[in-house]
Amino acid sequence: MCPDCEDFLRTVSLLGQLTLYADTSGADEEFVVSVAPSLAVSLPEPPPDVFLPGYDPDDGPDYPGESS
Repeated sequence: MCPDCEDFLRTVSLLGQLTLYADTSGADEEFVVSVAPSLAVSLPEPPPDVFLPGYDPDDGPDYPGESS
């Protein structure tokens, strides 16, 4: 597996585990709030072939406060 692929999969896995932890009873909210953005920002570019051909991650609905 390429190094970038491994980093991407590890970061996605950590984000998923953090999400599961956040939903548990007694989860430390301050920990989740402080770690989640750091993990999300550290997410590297997805490896080639993760998305279907022609998929544009920038194409989608406008978010509140955004205009097209």
